[in-house]
Amino acid sequence: MYEKDGEKYFIVDGHVHIWDARESNQKNVHGKQFIDCFYDYHKNLSPEEVLWDYDTYTYYGAERFMKDIFQEGHVDHAIFQATLLSEFYKTGFGQTEEAFGLTRQHPDKLTYNHAYDPRNGEAGLEQLRRDAERMNLKGVKLYTAEWHGDSRGYKLDDPWSRRYLEECLALGIKNIHVHKGPTIRPLDRDAFDVADVDKVATDYLDLNFIVEHVGLPRLEDFCWIATQESNVYGGLAVAIPFMHTRPRYFAQIIGELLYWLGEDKILFGSDYALWTPKWLIERFVDFQIPEDMPEYPAITTAQKKKILGLNAAALYDIDVPQELRLPTKAGDTGEEVAAGAVAR
Repeated sequence: MYEKDGEKYFIVDGHVHIWDARESNQKNVHGKQFIDCFYDYHKNLSPEEVLWDYDTYTYYGAERFMKDIFQEGHVDHAIFQATLLSEFYKTGFGQTEEAFGLTRQHPDKLTYNHAYDPRNGEAGLEQLRRDAERMNLKGVKLYTAEWHGDSRGYKLDDPWSRRYLEECLALGIKNIHVHKGPTIRPLDRDAFDVADVDKVATDYLDLNFIVEHVGLPRLEDFCWIATQESNVYGGLAVAIPFMHTRPRYFAQIIGELLYWLGEDKILFGSDYALWTPKWLIERFVDFQIPEDMPEYPAITTAQKKKILGLNAAALYDIDVPQELRLPTKAGDTGEEVAAGAVAR
């Protein structure tokens, strides 16, 4: 729990990783290109006092993860978002078993979302069923620009992708997180386009589509989709560190999201270890829209509480202590619930 000026915040970091991008795990030059691009994001968007050295950044492990997220990071619950990249790394980029093992040790603090690739066909469907049972999956993370043999990406509305989404429905996996943000070398920018979200969100109303990185640099396209589709949400990972280097740009991003999506459909994510949650949370609680941007109203404390944790808690049925919940409506003296639970 984070507390500031008498206000208490229940924090859910909806986007964290344990990865291994060391040279010993790289299959080819693309593995180095990928982690180098990540490190450039880290260097260019982080305050100097929280910068990591390159070697630590390539692999930091479970102990450092727990310290940065829970001991120092103000986070109450965190959600792993798997990234496989098996074409670039020998054991994959995101360390599935290490992350899942940590989740089993700390089920009150961690949720594990695995990944799949619909280009694996029937064999992949069988694997998804096994993973769902073993890992008790409530969500998955999809990387539509991931390379797979000669293919350099797929669309969410491809026939095989639809079969996997239908299997998610059958397995009770309701939260579909999709990387739809800035490109990462050597992946192709257009393979992260947001248009396919519109199609599947319309066709699978019982699934929640969390668009990670809010579609950047396609924010306008994403907002027009998400305002029409009640089951489309925006994850702030990658967008939120612009508070440091481009605060007016971030003000525009969060202002547009609040205008189009509303306060119940925006989720905080640090994208650890691209960035550490401590400084992001502290700065977001303090952040306010500049007065000379009058088209955007001030961000309220209640809105910040929803974005920082209550919205994700509702999606994942995470128990929020009574004192950290919001009333169902202003002045309500009855039972309180986590934000968003009533709407669903």
